[in-house]
Amino acid sequence: MTTTADISKSPAAMPLVSVLIPAYNHEHFVQRCLDSVLEDPYPAKEIVIIDDGSTDGTGELIAEWVARNGQYIPVEYVRRANKGISATLNELAARARGEFFRLGASDDYLLPGGLDAQVRYLLAHPRKGAVIGDSVVIDQDGNKLHDSGMCDLHGADKRLYDSDDGIRRAVITRWAIGGPVTLIRKSALETVARWSEGLRIDDWDLFLRLAARDELGFIDVSVCAYRLHGTNLSKTRHTATRIVNLIESRQVALRRVCLFDEPYQTLLRAQSHYIGAKIAYLQQRVGPLVFHMTAYLALSVLSKLRFPSTHAHAEHV
Repeated sequence: MTTTADISKSPAAMPLVSVLIPAYNHEHFVQRCLDSVLEDPYPAKEIVIIDDGSTDGTGELIAEWVARNGQYIPVEYVRRANKGISATLNELAARARGEFFRLGASDDYLLPGGLDAQVRYLLAHPRKGAVIGDSVVIDQDGNKLHDSGMCDLHGADKRLYDSDDGIRRAVITRWAIGGPVTLIRKSALETVARWSEGLRIDDWDLFLRLAARDELGFIDVSVCAYRLHGTNLSKTRHTATRIVNLIESRQVALRRVCLFDEPYQTLLRAQSHYIGAKIAYLQQRVGPLVFHMTAYLALSVLSKLRFPSTHAHAEHV
């Protein structure tokens, strides 16, 4: 296994990173995404990209980019009918050759130095299966909207991410990760069974599984530019779509309760009721709203009572 001492002596010894890019209807953004991988100074990398049945010019633009730049970086490009995000991510991972997988998105782009910082973190923390960073937030034209996706977009308290306990709490109660900010070991992804196919919003499910095993770390470095535009799935204002996404999120929470010990089980059950309250509010159903909020508040109090007063045992990451 490569170590930080190895790579400090020889950049050529740095482990291969496979940048996995699921692409769908992002003809205005995909070439900037690919350019950013090529421009990042990390030397040992490849691109694995799948056009998941785009109906615009995304596929043609990827093919043009590969024809121009395929001599400078290894690229595997597949174009096929639509299968959805989770199935596409699993196929990307199966095709990748790297020791580490950098999760990309065809409408966002990497920031220089992020790959190196994340690789060095995982090499220095062999117990961690994945590491997340922060992002800057941009609009559809590339103008900066926020310096920190975690803090400015999602209201995160980064101090939570200083310990395994804090990361578990943050992943369960306030998922604050915006954009493709994750580097994951191939071995860790195999351990937690990759992505659950059929999910529309797949990342929370994966990170609950990683957090339950204390395999998730954090570096306070902006590693990508996260683009907000009219078709972001997780930011939709369409009420019916929001309800479908929330129903899926609640199902994920209930499914993953068994992975955690107390008091995190109670905390995740509380979160499932909080999501249920959001669904009831959007559906304008007063009775279920009152039920879920009452259950949420009761379970939240119970989880706090079950947490020890200090967390001296928590591993700092």
